[in-house]
Order: sequence, then structure tokens, then C-alpha cells
Amino acid sequence: MTIEAVIFDIGNVLIEWQPERHYDAVIGEARRRAMFETVDLHAMNDLVDQGANFRETIAATADHYPEFKDEILMWYFDWIKMAAPAIPGSVALLRALRAKGIPVFALTNFGIESFEFAETQYPFLMEFDRRYVSGRMGCVKPHSLIFEMVEADCHIAPKALLFADDRPENLDMAASRGWQTHLFDGPKGWADRLVSEGLLTAEDLKAAGF
Repeated sequence: MTIEAVIFDIGNVLIEWQPERHYDAVIGEARRRAMFETVDLHAMNDLVDQGANFRETIAATADHYPEFKDEILMWYFDWIKMAAPAIPGSVALLRALRAKGIPVFALTNFGIESFEFAETQYPFLMEFDRRYVSGRMGCVKPHSLIFEMVEADCHIAPKALLFADDRPENLDMAASRGWQTHLFDGPKGWADRLVSEGLLTAEDLKAAGF
């Protein structure tokens, strides 16, 4: 079946998401390891991705672990430094697809307030035809419901959706619903897949800087 829409994850597909890297640079690897062994910061972030208030959730966690309070609060105050930099090749592919008139959607685990802030830092996040943000939807990948919600909203057959994500578990769930999937490990492989699907040409890639 011909692909009718291309769906991008955002974290580690369009924007690097590496909290550990930022903490290592700011507080040192040893302190970061000690904190992450004590505090499940990714579980905290999952709550935000499910729709919990960004600042309040982080502040509550910081209050619960006073020995790491300042470092935990960095998850809020330094968040944009963790969600950085953008991945230029992926942004170029997003724009190349849209220039060809191909619908492009975002499907991302992202908090409500943090996504609104990200929009101010990364204008390309406004360029999607449709944006499916977990915090707004009250459901996160890889739960089947969020994929069902996308299908119900866009009215495109699952087999006609091509989805790029860096997390195998998210792709496995999408594939179980019939979606076409691509495990993202860099813009070049994603570009090659888009060409193989007939969505872009070699000339399009050249114009996009590949």
C-alpha cells in the first residue's frame, strides 16, 4: 500500500534527548550515577509525559530527595540543555517531505508545558500537519491506545502510515497495529528508507543536504 503519511517521533529523532550527558557535564559522572541509582528520574519524566504538571512534578520529586534537590530541579531549569541539539538532517527530511506535499505528523512522548517551551526554541515543531503529544492525549507510547487515537484522528489506514522512532518497543506496538515502521539510528538511514518507499528522490536528498 502506498504511504499516505509519515510520522516522526521527536526525542532522539528530531531533537537529541540526553539528560545523563548534561548531568555528567554539570555535576560529574559519579554524582550523576549516584543520583540516578537513588531517584528514578525517567519515571518522574514519564508522569510529565502522561500530562502531569511539568514544574510541580519535578519540585515534588526534589522535595522527596533533599540530598539531590538542587540536581533534580535542574531537570526543570536546565531542561532545554538536555533536549538539545536539534538533529539537522531529520529536520531537513521533515521539510523535504512537506515540500513534496506528503502529510507529516509528530507522535511523541512529551509533557504539555515542556512541549510548549520546546516550540519556542525549535520552530520546526510547528511545521507538522498534525501533532500527537502524549501529555495532551493522556496516554504514552508504547500503549496501544495512543496509536489507536492517531488512527481515529487522521483516518488513514494503518498500512499507509510510516513511523520512525528510536525505541523498538514503540515500533513493535505500531507494527502490531499494521503500521509501517523504521528504527531510527540516524538521518542517513531514514533518508534511504524514504527514498526506498518512493517518497523522496536522490535529487530531493541532495537538495536537503545529503
